[in-house]
Amino acid sequence: MAAPTLQQPSFLLANLKADSTNKSLLQRCQEIVKIIEEYPAKELHSVLPWLVECVFGSLDGVIAGWNLRFLHPRTNEYNIVKEFLDPSGPMMKLVYKLQAEEYKYEIPVNYLPGPVKSSIQEGVVPDCPLFHNKLQFPLSGLLTLNLALNPFEFYMFNFAHCLIAPKNLPPGQHGTSTDSAYFVLVDTYLKYFLPTEGSVPPSPFSDSRGSITAASTRSPSVAFTGYGIHSPSLLKHHIFHQPSVNADPAAQEIWRSETLLQMFVEMWLHHYSLEMYQKLQSPQVKLAVLQYRLSMSSMPLQAHVPPGTGNLHTYQVLLPFHSPPPLRGILEEPFTPTEEHVLVVRLLVKHLHAFTNSQKPEQISPSTHSHTHTSPLEEFKRVVVQRFVQQKLYLFLQHCFGHWPLDASFRAVLETWLSYIQPWRYTGEKAIPQADQNRNVPEKWASFVQENLLMYTKLFEGFLNRAVRTDLVNAKNALMVFRVAKVFSQPNLAEMIQKGEQLFLEPEHVLHHRQSRGYLTPSQGGSYLSPRQKVVTDTVFRVKSHVYALEGQDCQYRQMFGSDLRAAVLKLIQIIAQARQTAKRIADHAVEVATNNSFLSWFGLGSPDLNNTFNGNEPEESGELVKKTHEFLDRALDNLCEIFRLNPGQLSQLIANLGSSQDDVNSRQLPECVQGETGLILTDLGRRQIMNGQRRFEIDYQGDPELQPIRSYENALLVRLMFRISSFVNERFEGRMGTLCSRPDFLGRLGRHYLSGPEVRPRQSPLSRRTLEGQRMPRLSLRILASYRTLLILLLWYLLGTLLSLGPVSSTLLILTGGFLFGVFVTLFGDKLKSH
Repeated sequence: MAAPTLQQPSFLLANLKADSTNKSLLQRCQEIVKIIEEYPAKELHSVLPWLVECVFGSLDGVIAGWNLRFLHPRTNEYNIVKEFLDPSGPMMKLVYKLQAEEYKYEIPVNYLPGPVKSSIQEGVVPDCPLFHNKLQFPLSGLLTLNLALNPFEFYMFNFAHCLIAPKNLPPGQHGTSTDSAYFVLVDTYLKYFLPTEGSVPPSPFSDSRGSITAASTRSPSVAFTGYGIHSPSLLKHHIFHQPSVNADPAAQEIWRSETLLQMFVEMWLHHYSLEMYQKLQSPQVKLAVLQYRLSMSSMPLQAHVPPGTGNLHTYQVLLPFHSPPPLRGILEEPFTPTEEHVLVVRLLVKHLHAFTNSQKPEQISPSTHSHTHTSPLEEFKRVVVQRFVQQKLYLFLQHCFGHWPLDASFRAVLETWLSYIQPWRYTGEKAIPQADQNRNVPEKWASFVQENLLMYTKLFEGFLNRAVRTDLVNAKNALMVFRVAKVFSQPNLAEMIQKGEQLFLEPEHVLHHRQSRGYLTPSQGGSYLSPRQKVVTDTVFRVKSHVYALEGQDCQYRQMFGSDLRAAVLKLIQIIAQARQTAKRIADHAVEVATNNSFLSWFGLGSPDLNNTFNGNEPEESGELVKKTHEFLDRALDNLCEIFRLNPGQLSQLIANLGSSQDDVNSRQLPECVQGETGLILTDLGRRQIMNGQRRFEIDYQGDPELQPIRSYENALLVRLMFRISSFVNERFEGRMGTLCSRPDFLGRLGRHYLSGPEVRPRQSPLSRRTLEGQRMPRLSLRILASYRTLLILLLWYLLGTLLSLGPVSSTLLILTGGFLFGVFVTLFGDKLKSH
């Protein structure tokens, strides 16, 4: 249908904005579908930015949009949104329609992840085609730089940014659900643009410009003066000058796949702390990188040497001897990803493994000369994980390991890590029905383990540092330790890791004779379509280049099976054994309490002493979960012994030293503390002792007994009522009670029995002198009458009186007389009874 020509684009956009306030979501979507069908790209150009903001919200989080992250299947709008944003739906059709033209959309650099933004604002362009030839220089300087993106890049940028944009949670909503519209759309986009079977469906419109353009060097005629730049050559671009993919029609098959993946990786994984950023940008690291490149090549350093090793090799230093000073305040706070963010990253990791493992068998050939017939999609599968994801995911996980709270929410990070280091789980093959721990890791994955050595060893070390500071009596924390131990205990995996470490420790003199190497490192975030480099097949070189690429040539590598880490594992085993004993003690105590407390415990006839009750750290830490804790820790011990080949005799001796008798003695001791200016201060060991239940403070209530918290065996209304009556009597007759209790004769002793409060231990309590003196004054306490036990006894007495034909008054007089006679008896013979 031909588009109407009477209406101008501004009127079209104005009408859409007006409709957005007074029409339902379904009506709006139907209206937009008609407009996309009827109007040409020229008039739809101004609609896309407004529509993207309506859907995903504004980049600063002020406009919430459709709240995709909190839209669940139980809502009416869920299916409408899914169909509208489907990869083959109306929204993507609008993107493709505009993609076929020369349209560009600007994104402020300020909304890029912190390290990327800081790098660009300091005059360094990240080594990724997403940022090359797209910088727009306004007159106001570098702080207001913009990126000019094509429609597909613009749409995917906003879609990816929606996950990390600051959002106010709607009432009653949580952002960690895996059935939200956003999570489902991410999964749909990954399956559509990174298919494990078949190829990416073509665009419905002719697209001659929707490709990753060549990263050619900016013309020298473009002047940067006045923009806060020191030199016209400051913004250097990607050193691999790849040709436009238009030269190869087959490459059009995957340019959207590559763009989507790079956008997801740059927006979701390019986050780490300010300390990490400053470390990676330090001149010392850059100098070490240059020295390593020179040492690894027998040819002089040329302009086209690929990005070398070193910690932020994805960034290029433009003025090595005169770089601009870092901008302060750019990264004031370290980035803390949410649990939802990590779950989406895990989804990406799992799909990329499945995508890579879906290569056709004939394409996985060891020969480096058999890829002339390889399709772009198959070639993309071959290099996608190592080239695009490895480095940034390593930094992302390392940051999470160091900054995530020590609680059970770390499970999301843990499972993301475990998913990455087990690519054999996502081969699409049906698992043989046998126990997972009995399945060997196939030998074909040895190269993956070696080329991702730090993912196994360095992050395992980071997990150990967390585990020894975690409360392992908590079933959820015990489960995480068990999960890691189970994964690393898979047959063949420990041997593969050990072999990788041996390769890394090989001497380097055998590598110096090699020719110039255009090896593929994770730093090459650019398109794989660049001229293919010689891949060095030497495994020693590949392992070394991996470690140096992620940690720098001067890294101090600690072997996973070395003495230092082995000592840390033994320490963890000791903590696990202590946590097992604590869990067993909790379980035994719970059984004992359940046995002793009968129905009468509701009336307070059970054990009312709450100070001596030892509970778990969380309300659910009892019963079945405590049994689960013991089971998880037992299996974790077995797996750790299998991984590190620990001597059963030594392990038994280590656990025997932590016997129940010694543990009981330790539990009665104070945790380790140091004397500070304000009193005792817990040390790190003391905190671990408390968390694992090894030692604890004896907590006794030493305040005013009348102000104790209301117990479960007391009636709250009666407690408050009796307190008011007691306070009134004590204030009214304070002098007379004091005179009575100060007498040395029998009446004084009897008064002190009924009116004096319990002895207070001031040396262990920070009570003021006035408070202590107030507690020593004789006073009446009626709180005992609010106890269910007392009320039950009184009820039984009145029932007995009724059976004996006694009225309420007579029963009350008998009770008071009995109480008085009991006090007289205790006053006369109390001292003799105590001596006996």
